[in-house]
Amino acid sequence: MASATAVTAVGSVVGVASGSVAQNNDAESTAADTTLLADIPAGQQAEVETASSSLTQQADAQAIQADVSAKKDAEEAARKAAAESAVAKKAAAEKAAKEAKERAEEKAAASRASTATFAVQSSYTVAQIQAMARQMVASDQFQCFSNIVDHESSWNYKAVNASSGAYGLFQALPGSKMSSVGSDWQTNPATQIKWGLNYMNSRYGSPCQAWTFWQANSWY
Repeated sequence: MASATAVTAVGSVVGVASGSVAQNNDAESTAADTTLLADIPAGQQAEVETASSSLTQQADAQAIQADVSAKKDAEEAARKAAAESAVAKKAAAEKAAKEAKERAEEKAAASRASTATFAVQSSYTVAQIQAMARQMVASDQFQCFSNIVDHESSWNYKAVNASSGAYGLFQALPGSKMSSVGSDWQTNPATQIKWGLNYMNSRYGSPCQAWTFWQANSWY
């Protein structure tokens, strides 16, 4: 192997012949760097050409590898973005379906509550009052509704707060506000249930949202 170093320049091959000595003079250095292939001894030209070809092939191979790597990265990023988009769309669709179902159930419950009729009795048991409530409150909201009534009156439709005068299943204050639903608010738990359900829906959005507020504040 000859002791010569080869590099390529625009339109030329740069080399330093064996035994050449680098000079401090910039002009001479520049001239050495831009040596034409024709200036190199005939015996070393083949070696320079081989070295130049090898460097070119190596650069081409590296460029191809970089392109392949970049393409793989782009494809992976595209797949990841598509997967994330699909998950987001599915979640949004499920949320929309759930909200639509909840709205439909609330509407149906409100309709049931406004049209529900029960035989008037002189008194009602807790089981009878709860059965009324189940017919008027959406099934997925009933437990929250029941939790509030449990804490407010223990399902006693004639419960009275001795200090404030709050009345009934929901401890309405004043109790007379329940007359907006029916004049029999003092003696008919169905009237009280209609009022309480309307109150929870209008003020909090649903019995469960009312219960969430109650848990945080011990009132609603």
